Amino acid sequence: MKGRFHSRKRSERNEQNNSKHALQDQLTIAYCMDSNLDVIKQEIGHNSDVIFRSFHLGSPLWKATVIYIDGLTDTSVLNEQIMKPLMQTKEKSIEALHSAHSVKDMVISSELFVGDIKIVQSLKDCTQQILSGNTALIIDGLNEIIILGTNEWEGRSVDEPPSEALVRGPREGFVEALRKNTAMLRRKIKDPNFTMIDYTVGVRSQKSLVVVYIKDIANTDLVEEVKSRIGRIQIDDIPDSGTIEQLIEDNFLSPFPQIQNTERPDRVIGAILEGRVAILVDGSPFALIVPVTFSMLLQSPEDYYERWIAGSLIRILRFGAVLIALFLPSVYVAFISYNHGLIPTKLVISIAANREGVPFPSIIEALIMEVTIEILREAGIRLPKSIGQAIGIVGGLVIGQAAVEAGIVSPIMVIVVALTAISSFASPNYGAAIAIRVLRFVLMMFAAVFGLYGVIIGFILITVHIVKLKSFGVNYAAPFTPYRYKDWKDNLLRMPFMMLKSRPTMNKVKDKTRQ
Repeated sequence: MKGRFHSRKRSERNEQNNSKHALQDQLTIAYCMDSNLDVIKQEIGHNSDVIFRSFHLGSPLWKATVIYIDGLTDTSVLNEQIMKPLMQTKEKSIEALHSAHSVKDMVISSELFVGDIKIVQSLKDCTQQILSGNTALIIDGLNEIIILGTNEWEGRSVDEPPSEALVRGPREGFVEALRKNTAMLRRKIKDPNFTMIDYTVGVRSQKSLVVVYIKDIANTDLVEEVKSRIGRIQIDDIPDSGTIEQLIEDNFLSPFPQIQNTERPDRVIGAILEGRVAILVDGSPFALIVPVTFSMLLQSPEDYYERWIAGSLIRILRFGAVLIALFLPSVYVAFISYNHGLIPTKLVISIAANREGVPFPSIIEALIMEVTIEILREAGIRLPKSIGQAIGIVGGLVIGQAAVEAGIVSPIMVIVVALTAISSFASPNYGAAIAIRVLRFVLMMFAAVFGLYGVIIGFILITVHIVKLKSFGVNYAAPFTPYRYKDWKDNLLRMPFMMLKSRPTMNKVKDKTRQ
């Protein structure tokens, strides 16, 4: 019985292998055009937007077919630059050719007015090129297929990035079209060492991906690590660069983003000039930058467009706002619940008078208001932009005033929550702001159980986690630890450009001199 079971399993495996070999044989390009068309029609011919157009190359002796997708292909280029010259090929000149390869050479050299031309050796590659919007040209008697770059579809025009608005700086942001994004980078960096490497990710819906870096600056180990992690991706579809971010990050359990995302080309250019690597994905306006440290997430391109004194003060203010957004509610809960003696006497009397009649302990009071603010924030994002901000502001004022008049929360709690919410908006990186919001609730629980000691314990645990965390081999807490005094010139403070003569040492760049 057992032997028959194993024999059946072996026969099933053999059948699967035979079917795979048969499929592989089908995907090999045949000399007969009709055989190739049958396989392609079996794969994608059931779609109504896939167009098959057969014609003669100037003479009945040579037949050809173009295959394209209506809506993804630029039909004006197809009609004027491909179909028209091919169908008007001189009959005598093409009848003199005796092989399909010579016809292919003549067509490529003198008949096609398209710049992007490539040759594929399998029907699988041909199908993927067609699904990407290109046009396939099949010539009868030729065991190769000519792919013509005719992909063109409607897309968003270049505009100011909505998620990273600046007072001073370039007003252009990335769009969903990959080649528009790479062109923006190439236009601003005219360096022969500026390198772009193309990848294809996704098993079922394949997307183009580009790794961008400067060859004589970026560390070789960093580049190889990025390539290795991208090469290991096996997933059906990549809808956005956020999927890539989650698949290649170091620690998926950490609340902190270990990869920086941005819509601004100037931020990407500044990063790769420091020796970092950028990743761009077709269909996503957000580029990824690796490696990243926590302090980098609190920096803005605008820090470099203003004079160093103003840039440094704004950066310090931003760091202070993050500390307020993280610790203020938990410190309030700790003081009200356990550590009354640390509050000045007059302030204690004022707080006690305001809290008179509030039925809930401070932690419940804080949770009610914080959860309400988070709901309003989420609702404001999902609503149309014209009314989203108004709903958030008016809703917060109305609900806060109503809660105070109803005696559910105290006025001092409304002030604490409002200051916390405003401070959380100071973070220029959305992922870092979400991490602060999550950890704020954790610290509030620590404060409710242990008081001020709980806040200190939570701070120590967060610090230990940040120190242990890495982003593509770089310490997340750098340059605080390990201590690198040279990198402090562009960390909490932004020193004058005359002092920023070297690139960050944490990136272990090849060329350390910046100016």
